[in-house]
Amino acid sequence: MVFALLCALGAHWFVLQSVAWTTMLAGNLRTASLTEALERTLDGKHPCALCKQIAAGRNSEKKTQFPSQLQRFEFLTATTPYTFVAPTRFCLLRLTSCSSKSVPLAPPTPPPRFSFV
Repeated sequence: MVFALLCALGAHWFVLQSVAWTTMLAGNLRTASLTEALERTLDGKHPCALCKQIAAGRNSEKKTQFPSQLQRFEFLTATTPYTFVAPTRFCLLRLTSCSSKSVPLAPPTPPPRFSFV
């Protein structure tokens, strides 16, 4: 489930890009110093073939997603206004046994025994 979530969030592109950068850094270290190799690898001006494929894959993935269309909410106007009318007959019912006197204070003796079979 975690793997599926990471793929849905685009973590696979991050992993592929990390592999591409590592490969580019190793190749650039053969001909340049560490600072020059890091700068050339991460500047974005010198992409390798894998970086170009990753960028193309990201762009194609974004194009295939559903376009988000902003929609306006349309509210229908009511032709007649709503009016609330009180009922003609109303009576308040009393609750029975709502006092604390109806609740027993002590547990029943002997306590009930249950057998779990």
